Amino acid sequence: MEETSRPLETVRHDPDMFGQGGANGRVSPDLVDIVERWSRGHHDCETAVPGLGLFRREQPSPPVECMIEPSIVIVVQGAKRMWIGKDAYSYDASRFLITSLELPARSEVIEASPERPCLGLALRIDRAQLTDLISRGGAQGPLDRSNMAGIGLSDTTTGILAPVSRLLSLLDEPGAIPFLAPLVLREIHYRLLQSDQAHRLRQIASIDGHGFRISKAVDWIRAHYAQPMQIEHLAAMARMSTPSFYHHFRQLTTLSPLQYQKRLRLDEARRLMLTEQLDAANAAFQVGYESPSQFSREYSRAFGAPPKSDIQKLRSQARASFG
Repeated sequence: MEETSRPLETVRHDPDMFGQGGANGRVSPDLVDIVERWSRGHHDCETAVPGLGLFRREQPSPPVECMIEPSIVIVVQGAKRMWIGKDAYSYDASRFLITSLELPARSEVIEASPERPCLGLALRIDRAQLTDLISRGGAQGPLDRSNMAGIGLSDTTTGILAPVSRLLSLLDEPGAIPFLAPLVLREIHYRLLQSDQAHRLRQIASIDGHGFRISKAVDWIRAHYAQPMQIEHLAAMARMSTPSFYHHFRQLTTLSPLQYQKRLRLDEARRLMLTEQLDAANAAFQVGYESPSQFSREYSRAFGAPPKSDIQKLRSQARASFG
């Protein structure tokens, strides 16, 4: 794959973006140590803090298909790259990734080794939290409708690292998590709404924005991906004309609604075959396909191999990774 690093936007450095000194944050050894200890023996692991997951990769890897939730992804050691279509977003300890919608992507590890693994965290964004903070005046500036992309990069500053570090430190104090984690999570959301990413988050949390309406349609597709879908119905749900809905949906997700539904179906079928031992025909039926041959063709185009071969490869890779 030809490597490019052109994001959909130019990352802007604002010295006061988080209102705490403005300097780029330096990841402390303590923060690296916490992620290293809690991720040891895992590729990805959930934590006791709601919405917080950790990741660890000990070698570079080519792009792997994935779905990324509305979240911030912070690398504390090493480097990764996220591909959305043909656009690449490279990030490391100096920049973090932010997504405002669940998006199909390809995740690539570009800097990692057993001695110095790529370590980091993903924190799910809470839309209700954003909406509440916005209603209380906790966001900067007017809603920017000129940049509707659902993904971006931002400088990792001390303002965002400070509450993230406090959140991770709670992993070593599990009894305090129910009492202190909600406060720290709220601060992180507030800091994001004070950043240069505020417009990206406001568009999914402000009821007057196109992004909010599209996000509701995305929620519907995710809940009903196995059912037939009518674009006109989704457009009416979003209170848009069909052409306007189609345009804004693609602008936010980089896919058409039908392509988005197809990706959800294929990802779920892959999970069913990999973790629940379903064969391709039964997995295809469960996710809404009526034709096994069509499912096999579309699966091969998406993942580069027919279902059976792909699942065998994934299982072999898992066995090799964990012995």
